[in-house]
Amino acid sequence: MKKKMIILCLIMLSWFCNKPVQKPSIQKYDEVFHWDMDISSGLVRLAMNCVQKEFPNKLSHVMNHLGEVQRPRFLHPAFYGCFDWHSSVHAHWMMVRILRTFPNIPEAKEIRRLLNENISSRNIRNEVKYLDQPNRKSFERTYGWAWLLKLSQELMEWNDPDGIQWTENLRPLTRAIVERYIEFLPRQTYAIRTGVHPNTAFGISFAFDYARSAGDQQLEDVLIDAALRYFFHDEEYPAQWEPGGEDFFSAALLEADLMRKILEPDSFSQWFNRFLPDIGKMTHLINPATVSDRTDPKIVHLDGLNLSRAWCFLGIASSMKKDVHEQSIIVHAAIEHAKDALSNVGSGHYEGDHWLASFAVYMLSTAQETREAIYR
Repeated sequence: MKKKMIILCLIMLSWFCNKPVQKPSIQKYDEVFHWDMDISSGLVRLAMNCVQKEFPNKLSHVMNHLGEVQRPRFLHPAFYGCFDWHSSVHAHWMMVRILRTFPNIPEAKEIRRLLNENISSRNIRNEVKYLDQPNRKSFERTYGWAWLLKLSQELMEWNDPDGIQWTENLRPLTRAIVERYIEFLPRQTYAIRTGVHPNTAFGISFAFDYARSAGDQQLEDVLIDAALRYFFHDEEYPAQWEPGGEDFFSAALLEADLMRKILEPDSFSQWFNRFLPDIGKMTHLINPATVSDRTDPKIVHLDGLNLSRAWCFLGIASSMKKDVHEQSIIVHAAIEHAKDALSNVGSGHYEGDHWLASFAVYMLSTAQETREAIYR
């Protein structure tokens, strides 16, 4: 009798552990990922306040001679603000994205002024000149490269007279970055699987979006080849190792978000189940990271992690056609990460304020783009 009771308890426990998770209601989704002009005004002002703010500044600058000991705005006349080059680039992307989405936003005139001053043809030519100097081969590889192509894509897809001009102004730098991708990736033997800037999956993912939008088949082929070479055979990712103490990316989720773009839905589903089997049990991955100190420039990275995890979860969920249980778990995780992170964007500390708003806007954009696929 005792043995039967134990077996019955185990069966019931198994049933509860594997009980299907209900997808959050679309009303809940819309509540958490609500994005309007007022929210955008608060976010875009964070970028506007820093794209021409030269100091504090963290240069990634290899000096070839004494004459290159110069202030940031002389080295990078377009992207000298927002503490570092890549944050300046994605702050410009955010301003364009918000202006495209909310053309009548009260800040529109000022946004256009800032973009016009910074993305001038002269400034961009000087940015290219900087890249072409000796010892700059790895400058901003591939994080800054990826955001530059995301900015270029955003401008390229915008049917606006100013946007068309800025696209043309940016073209030489866009071409320089594309050429660097094509030259570099075939040489990179191993993927960089870190939770910060050099992450290879992130660099490929944003570049792939650009290549598809621009119709650049050569770049797309290089990116697909690299993604399959690095990631297709990955299995049973050790999710318990995440997060790292200064991560703003999840190496696991970035990889999965990339592969859902590269693979057909059925192939992606099979790949995902090999890569992250039983994702509902991966508590380190599906629960938001704890941020203990938003005045610390590395610890505050974890707010960015929660935002980027959310956009990856949404992208992954949108590609799941048959795995309803896993999709529901992933949408729940996206919502919890978004709720946690959005409340902490604009904390008043420059350590996070110079960059987190861009991550928030990208996540909110992703939520709008994936909504129909998730709730079809």
